[in-house]
Amino acid sequence: MKRREFVIASAVLALLASPSVQAAKKQAEKVKTARKTSAKSSTKKPATAKRARATPDADSGETPLPDAPRNTIRLPDEPLAQWRNYDLRTTISLKNAEGGARLWLPLAQYRDTPWQRSFGYHWQGNFEMAGVYRDPVADMEVFYAHWPEDVDEPKVEITSQIGTQDRHFDITRHEALAERTEILRRCLQATQQAPTDGIVRLTAERAIGRIKDPLAQGKAIYDWVVENTIYEPQAPDSEHTRIDQILESGRLAGRSIEISLLFVALCRSIGIPARPVFGLRLDRSRLFDSLGASGELNTSGHCRAEFYSPGYSWVPVDPSGVRQAILGENLSQFDPKLTMLKKLLFGFWEMNWVSFNAAQDVILHGTSGNALPFLTRPVVETREGRFDDPASGHQYSYSTNAQRS
Repeated sequence: MKRREFVIASAVLALLASPSVQAAKKQAEKVKTARKTSAKSSTKKPATAKRARATPDADSGETPLPDAPRNTIRLPDEPLAQWRNYDLRTTISLKNAEGGARLWLPLAQYRDTPWQRSFGYHWQGNFEMAGVYRDPVADMEVFYAHWPEDVDEPKVEITSQIGTQDRHFDITRHEALAERTEILRRCLQATQQAPTDGIVRLTAERAIGRIKDPLAQGKAIYDWVVENTIYEPQAPDSEHTRIDQILESGRLAGRSIEISLLFVALCRSIGIPARPVFGLRLDRSRLFDSLGASGELNTSGHCRAEFYSPGYSWVPVDPSGVRQAILGENLSQFDPKLTMLKKLLFGFWEMNWVSFNAAQDVILHGTSGNALPFLTRPVVETREGRFDDPASGHQYSYSTNAQRS
C-alpha cells in the first residue's frame, strides 16, 4: 500500500472508532430493529399509535422520521487551549565597565504561533539609551542598551510576558500554506558550525538509506541522532565546535546545541530544510524531572530543532531531550519509558520552554565585531572586548527567573 493511501486509511479507521460515529451506528441499528419489530407485529394485531409513528403508512399523511446519518464522518471537537502565562525577568549587572559599555539580550520570538505568543515587555535601569530592535532576516528581537563612561555600576532589568502551550504534530493533517521560498533556501545553507558537505553528507546518506519520502527521511535522521549521540553537560564551549569535527572524532558527545545542530546539518546536507531553535526552559516538566527547570534559570538554556516536510510544514523534534533524559533518569536501552520518549519527542514540544530565535551566524546591531554562531544569552561589550559568558573574565553577572502569571 502506498504511504498516502496508508495515512488516509489510518485516519478514516481512527475516525470510525470515534464516539460520535459509534453512536451513529448504534442509532441506525435501533431504527432497523424497530422497523423489523413493527413489521412482525402488524401481522398479528393492529399497530398502536406509537408503532404507527415509528413505521407510518404511506397513505396516512404523517411525516416519517429522518433516517440515522449515513456515510458521515464528523471530526471530533478540537481540545481546549491549555495556555500557561509567564513573566520572564532578567537582571544584569556590568563590572569593569570603565569607558562605557553596551549590552545585547535575546528576547522571546515575536511572531505568535499556536504554541507561543508574546504579550510585550518593559525594562528599567541606569542606561543612557535602551530599546528593542528586530532583525527580520534572522527572525528575532534583541534588547539593546548603552551606558556612558561616567556610570559606575551599569544595571538593567527587563521583563517579558509570554504564553505557551504544548506543540503537537499530527501526521493525519496537511498544512494548507507552504513556507516562503527564501526561508526554505536559508534553512538549507551551511553555517560556521554546521557544514553540509563531506562527512556530514555521507553520514546523512547512510542514515536514510533508500528512503525517499522527506518526512520519513527526517524521522530516520532523528532516530540515527538519538541512537548515536551522548548528552554531555560539561562539554566544551559550543561556539567553537563544528559538526564535521564531531563526526570525524567518532565520539558524538555534546550539549543540546551540538546534538540539535547535528540533526540540522544532516537534514540540510540531503536537501531537507531544517533549523535549530534556541530557547530556555522555564518550568517543571510533566515528562521527567531532568527535562524541567525551576528557580534560577541561567543554566537552563535548551536547543531544539524542526525540519520542513512538504504538505506538513514544520515538524518539531527534540533529539537532545531524549539523550538528556537517558542521562538524567538513568534509562536503559530497553526501558519502555525510553521507547515512549523517543516516539513522543518526534513531533512534540513540551512548552515548559520558551523559544528565542533560530538565528545562526548572528551579526549584532551597532558593532563591527565578528558574527556570533548564535545568540542565546546576554552579550556585553566594553573597551576590553566582547563577552558572552559571565564565567569568563567576570565582566557581568545576570540572573533569570520565570513566574506563572
